[in-house]
Amino acid sequence: MSDDFPLGLLFGLLFLLICLSAFFSGSETGMMSINRYRLSHQANSGESRAQRVMRLLARPDRLIGVILIGNNFVNNLAASIATIIAIHYFGEVTGPVVSTTLLTITILIFAEVTPKTYAAVKPEYIAYPASVVLEPLLKLLYPLVWLVNTISNGLLRLLGVKQIEGGNDDLTRDELRTVVHEAGTLIPYRHQAMLLSILDLENVTVNDILVPRHEVIGIDLDHDLEDILAQIRNSQHTRVPVYKGDINNIIGMLHLRNAARFLSRGEVTKAAIVQEAREPYFIPESTPLHTQLLNFQKQKRRIGIVVDEYGDVEGLVTLEDILEEIVGEFTTDVAGQNQEIHLQDDGSHVIDGTANIRDINKALGWQLPTDGPKTMNGLILEHLEAFPDGPACLQIGNIRMEILEVRDNLITAARCWTAVRRMKPR
Repeated sequence: MSDDFPLGLLFGLLFLLICLSAFFSGSETGMMSINRYRLSHQANSGESRAQRVMRLLARPDRLIGVILIGNNFVNNLAASIATIIAIHYFGEVTGPVVSTTLLTITILIFAEVTPKTYAAVKPEYIAYPASVVLEPLLKLLYPLVWLVNTISNGLLRLLGVKQIEGGNDDLTRDELRTVVHEAGTLIPYRHQAMLLSILDLENVTVNDILVPRHEVIGIDLDHDLEDILAQIRNSQHTRVPVYKGDINNIIGMLHLRNAARFLSRGEVTKAAIVQEAREPYFIPESTPLHTQLLNFQKQKRRIGIVVDEYGDVEGLVTLEDILEEIVGEFTTDVAGQNQEIHLQDDGSHVIDGTANIRDINKALGWQLPTDGPKTMNGLILEHLEAFPDGPACLQIGNIRMEILEVRDNLITAARCWTAVRRMKPR
């Protein structure tokens, strides 16, 4: 009985060492696989377990050092004990071979693959309880960990690795876009679209969303006073520019709420209109939307006049235009929804030449290029490199186009359809 007792004790110790090896292996994978952003959120919310894991991950070299010291120690001790047991049963020649084979298979299955796989799938289930052991163990073995890390970090510096602290977890815009896409049902689709639109504001300028100058409705002081008053009374816009003779000569922006002040008087003059108009707010055409959104907030403005590099008016942009880039259209066209895209019976679309390319892409889900011309007319002319004499056909990407009408050097209408779909005969 006394001969069996030490052998039984060795078996128990071997089992304990394999369990410890599984603990260290799982801890390493769980710590490194845990979601850093969820962990940071929980730590900022006061979760003590998350804060403890954050402290360990702040110096990954020390964390890995204490885990590997513990893991190698228990594995080597387990190998020695297994060899003693195997020699007892199989002799000094065969025993080491048997122990190496059986222990390798046992550790591989029960102390490596299984715990690491589980930790990779459910890292929080492993990292949080493991940190309770690893933090005091790191303090206990700190001199040995420091020695190992000093040598290891010196070798890393020779390889060009100078930053040993926890890696930078900041996300780039593209990485954040991927995170939003992969959120799945955790973030409703509508909210995902809004978040992605906010990220895209930096890539879009006011020139991409402005109301072009030929569509700007304003008050021309050169017109008769009766016509101006009729325009003010019947205007469907809240704010209108006031100019003299040409849109480039903008004097100010008139809020129609203020127009009631001089309309209530017996006599109305053009000077009274100018007096009620606020000085115009000009915007460079290349201003990114995220910058302009902040500028509107700082200037306490809701509408601005977009000018090019020569100071000529290109159009105007409103705060609502920028907000619609984020949340989608939430207002109706006060002019009765002036449709520029007309669906045909055969599935094609007749599109006005003045239609904005970005609006077309949004409405039809196409991918027409937006880094060049802003309108359908400009896009077609850029590809043709000449004014067409009459009806012509072309293809841009997977979109086929048939020019239907050309007037005054302007393509006023084009019939478009996707190249992958066969058209019905007309």
